[in-house]
Amino acid sequence: MRLPLALSLIASTALPLSALAGPDQSPPVPDAAVDLRTREGTTLVSAHWRFADAAIVDAVNRAPTLDLSPTGATVKTHDIAPRIGTPEFDNAQWTELDAATLEQRRTNGKLAFGWYRLDVTIPERVNQLGVAGMTAILEIAVDDYAEVWVDGSLPQVLGTSGGPLIKGWNSPNRVTLTTNARPGQKIQIAVFASNGPLSAPPSNYVWIRSATLDFYAPGRAMTNPPKPVEATVQRMDPAIDGIVPKAARFEKLADAFAFTEGPIWVPALPAGASYGGGGTGGYLLFSDPNKNVIHRYDPGTGEVSIYRTKSGYTDGGPGAGPNIGEYHQPGSNGLTLDFKGRLTICEHGNRRVTRLEPNGTITVLADRSGGKRLNSPNDLVYRSDGVLYFTDPPFGLPKVFDDPHKELATSGVFCLRDGTLSVVSTDLKGPNGLAFSPDEKYLYVDNWDEKKKVIVRYDVAKDGSLSNGRDFVDLTSSLQGELCFDGLKVDTHGNVYVASPDGLRIYDETGKHLGTIVLPEIPANFTFGDADGQSLYICARTGLYRVHLEVPGIHPAVNPTALIAATPDLARERSARSR
Repeated sequence: MRLPLALSLIASTALPLSALAGPDQSPPVPDAAVDLRTREGTTLVSAHWRFADAAIVDAVNRAPTLDLSPTGATVKTHDIAPRIGTPEFDNAQWTELDAATLEQRRTNGKLAFGWYRLDVTIPERVNQLGVAGMTAILEIAVDDYAEVWVDGSLPQVLGTSGGPLIKGWNSPNRVTLTTNARPGQKIQIAVFASNGPLSAPPSNYVWIRSATLDFYAPGRAMTNPPKPVEATVQRMDPAIDGIVPKAARFEKLADAFAFTEGPIWVPALPAGASYGGGGTGGYLLFSDPNKNVIHRYDPGTGEVSIYRTKSGYTDGGPGAGPNIGEYHQPGSNGLTLDFKGRLTICEHGNRRVTRLEPNGTITVLADRSGGKRLNSPNDLVYRSDGVLYFTDPPFGLPKVFDDPHKELATSGVFCLRDGTLSVVSTDLKGPNGLAFSPDEKYLYVDNWDEKKKVIVRYDVAKDGSLSNGRDFVDLTSSLQGELCFDGLKVDTHGNVYVASPDGLRIYDETGKHLGTIVLPEIPANFTFGDADGQSLYICARTGLYRVHLEVPGIHPAVNPTALIAATPDLARERSARSR
């Protein structure tokens, strides 16, 4: 979207991300806890500790080829032995440990590593409190760093700190073992412990400072729980009740951002599939174009992390200059997924559409049209056959339409099909949000232009071309002021949702206004998410909101088989283990 300069200046004074959960970022006090450093505690959960030294060993790998994948010539490198997931790990020389001895120093110090193993069984009760249905969290503090594997898995998501991965200097790792504890449930835990700092190995050793199994009643384990907010639904037609229930509960999930935009839900994947550097899904990504970052929201913990920094602006490219201070919204805007689950990004400052590959590299999908640089791609959507559409107004440029670096004479809707980029519409001065009808016969595009506040519906041809554009909604005379339409989505029933200055408007497929959701802040963009696709995640200025609807939304189709094929490291590991 185009953020007015006055709002941009206000947004730049927002609180830092550290204020998201208030001044106290510490985890909540558990309803029950088991001290795993005691014999009584380990007996309660039928657990026993084991330890084995780990070492750096010589290994071979493949050098990177032109696509940066490890498929080139054989090269010498190093590995960790024993390595989890291999027969050598299970057959290692494990030493049985008394839980009361976890503070004893192990390894020989300096550059030292070790594995702790712990198998636990969920008990029926802890301190007379029944734990069925509760959330069980392992909190462990290792001197000096730790990585925690649960049932042979170590989720890896960009920007993650803590949880299963290294948290910090002697900082506790908090790993959710289950959100629905079942008495008798068995869980295998492996903790890789490292002496540190790695760059200057000290003379001390590896040991465990603390280890507990914490139990929380449903909803209590979140570090930053959702907060109920007052919102109204203007019900213009009875049909709105079948979309937004009268008992709908609106929540604020996080706040204190500069400006929220471009959300996309990354669905949880079945076992064996991975998003590469994006883990296994079940989270929300959204942009803060003012701060030049992509955030990740974890609905399980309520925590927000930075998924990608410099998300839309590095140096601006040839002729643009390095001065990021000129930009009001230099970062990424619209986000979506292709059928392989790869994140596709509208980069304002870099003036291009890119794709984030599983190996962490960036593929530029579009940055020029007819030899001229794009304006600042704003929002995007994939057709089910992989054809990509995106809008390209100049709202990301420092001086917008009057920016001296602007090269294209018009703002367009673009289509990328089989590697060929074509402009399929120049009807609108400020094309912004866009979405397909459920049958993909129509493409809806809204316009950020105070002189023409419309949503246009186009017929879509198989070759990607658009035709017969006609106004689906026209609010030019009724919506006053500079603010216009922004993000746009469609649900599986064909209802059209659009962010507007007076709230999130919902229309049926004929253009009838069914109702408007009015939040404490003006919405910018939104997406459907969660397992059932019925949670509407709304980016509204400085906050992130959620409401559960009666109708699921249209979401990018992700193919798990394609994901495995797109992750060379995962495929290679599986092949090696099968031999």
